[in-house]
Amino acid sequence: MSEYLLDANTFIEAKNRYYSMNVCPGFWQWITNTNQTKQVESISFVANELKKGNDDLVQWAKDNPQIFASCDDEATQNAYIQVVNLVMGLEGFKPSAKDEFLAGADPWLIAKAMALNATLVTHEKYNPDIKRKILIPNLCEYFKVPYINTFKLLEKLEARFVLAA
Repeated sequence: MSEYLLDANTFIEAKNRYYSMNVCPGFWQWITNTNQTKQVESISFVANELKKGNDDLVQWAKDNPQIFASCDDEATQNAYIQVVNLVMGLEGFKPSAKDEFLAGADPWLIAKAMALNATLVTHEKYNPDIKRKILIPNLCEYFKVPYINTFKLLEKLEARFVLAA
């Protein structure tokens, strides 16, 4: 069982900004290494989102399928129903915002975190006043799912990226 589940934006932000695959290959190796002990993983729906791109991340996701867990277990399915019911009952959101949220990986990611009692890793920030988009941290707060960003994850798991001699 995973301790931490990664949102798609943790992979995308890392690739595009601070842990480019060419500049910091250690980050990507660290993900695969921590996945071997199931400390860190993601879900198949996130893999599907990553594979829609046209870059090195697409190939990395294809080369590392073990990182992306299935969501077909009963606990995740039951948690997903709870997430959907909450989203559909949210007031102040346009139906298109609800549809967009439910069409992606995010509700499944929250459900999987609920099923595993895992911490969700995302770069989204809690904002109780937002009404144009449903945010992962807002639902995490409701379901009492802990969440952190990539930098806090690296700190908690004591990641070290050391220059080769």
